[in-house]
Amino acid sequence: MTEHDNDVLVRAEGLYKVFGKRQQESVEKLRRGASRDDLDGATAAVIDASFEVKRGEIFVVMGLSGSGKSTLIRMINGLYDATAGSLEIDGQNIIDMPDKTLREIRRDHVAMVFQHFALLPHRTVADNVAYPLELRGVEKSVRQARAHEILDLVGLTGWGQKLPNQLSGGMQQRVGIARALAADTDILLMDEAFSALDPLIRREMQDQLLELQKDLGKTIIFITHDLNEAMYLGDRIAVMRDGRIVQVGTPEDILTDPANDYVEQFVQDVDRARVLTAANVMEKARPVISVKDGPRTALRAMRDPFLGAAYVVDADRHIVGMITDHDAMRLVQKGERTLTSRITPISSAVVRDSDVLMDIFVPAVEAPLPLAVIDDEDRLVGVIPRITLLAALGPGPNATEEITLPTAPLSNAIIDEVLAEPDTGSAEETEITR
Repeated sequence: MTEHDNDVLVRAEGLYKVFGKRQQESVEKLRRGASRDDLDGATAAVIDASFEVKRGEIFVVMGLSGSGKSTLIRMINGLYDATAGSLEIDGQNIIDMPDKTLREIRRDHVAMVFQHFALLPHRTVADNVAYPLELRGVEKSVRQARAHEILDLVGLTGWGQKLPNQLSGGMQQRVGIARALAADTDILLMDEAFSALDPLIRREMQDQLLELQKDLGKTIIFITHDLNEAMYLGDRIAVMRDGRIVQVGTPEDILTDPANDYVEQFVQDVDRARVLTAANVMEKARPVISVKDGPRTALRAMRDPFLGAAYVVDADRHIVGMITDHDAMRLVQKGERTLTSRITPISSAVVRDSDVLMDIFVPAVEAPLPLAVIDDEDRLVGVIPRITLLAALGPGPNATEEITLPTAPLSNAIIDEVLAEPDTGSAEETEITR
C-alpha cells in the first residue's frame, strides 16, 4: 500500500475492471499493450486508471458514453469490485476488503447523488433527506431536525412535508443533494447528477453546488459527459477514453495544454471565456511607478516601453491610481518633485486574478490602461491589455477590434528634451508639442 498522504482522500493506482470471462488473463493482455477489441469474451470497462483526489476539491471525471467513467465511480462506491489494482479511501485499500468493513466505509465516508434522483416516492421530502440517518439508527426527532436544517441549506425551506412528485426536477435534485449531505460523509459521488435537467435549471444547480462547496468544503467526485460542465465545476478534471484516463489536470491545463489530439479535439468548442481566468492570461505590469517616485523617474519609466500611462502603487503594491506621461511632463516643467497632485484615481480598470474572462470584458473596454489584476490581498500582480484578452479567446468577431489608448504616448524625443533640461524648480508650464 502506498504511504498515505493526509491531503489525499481517494487514491487509485493501476485500477482495472473487466467484465466477462478470463478477467485476470484479460488484464495481463491489457498490460502488455492489448486494446479493448483484442479481448476474447471479456469487456474492459476501466484500464490502468491512476489518480488522486484531494480533500475538499471537486474532481470531475469526464468522458463520452462507454469511456468507463460510470464504472469507475461505482468502484469508488464499492458497488463493483476491481479486477486488479488498488483503490484507497482515506488511506484504506478497499480492494478485497471484508464486506462488513466495506459497508462501514461506504456508510461513513461515501454518499451518492444519482442522475434520476432515486427518491423514495411515498416518503416526504424530509423523510427522504433523513433516510441515511434512519439507517444509522438516529432517533426520529434528531434526524428530522437535521433534515430541515439541510433543506434550508439547499433552498427548500418549507418543502419538507411535500412528496417528491410535487416538486420540479430541479427541486428533486436538490433533495438528492440534501440527502447526500445529511449522511455527513467525507466524499460526495455525483454520477451525471444534472444531466436530466433542462439547461437553465442545470446551470442553476451547478451554481448552487459551487455555493454549497464554498461553505461545506466536501470532497466531490463528479461524473459528466459535458466538457463545459466539467470545466465550470472542476478544480481538476480526469478525461477518459475507452476505459483509460488520458489526462488529469486543471481546466486551464486541459484547455491550454491538451495531452493528445483526442483531448485537443474535445476542447475546441469549449467556452474559453467561462474557463480561463485573469491569472491565466495576465502579463507582467511594466512599468509600475512607486508613489514615492518623482515625475522625472516616472517619465523615464514610461519612455522605453513607449507607454502613455502607468499604474502608481504604494510600498505594498496596492494601486494608488495612474499617471500619464503628459501629466508627468507638466510636473517636470513646473519643477514639482512628487506625483501626488497628478495621480488619477481608478476603479473600473481593476479585476481580481480569479475573475473569469467573461466577467472582465466591460472593464477592459472602459479602462484607460491595460486592466490591472490584483490578488486576494489587493496587490497588483499583473495587467491584461485588450489585445491580450482578445487573443486568449481565439479568433472571433471581435478579433479585429482596433486597440487604442485615449491619448497617444509622447514621443521619446520630446521626453528626452524635457529630461535634459535642468531641474530649476520653476513653476512656469509650457505647451507640449508633438
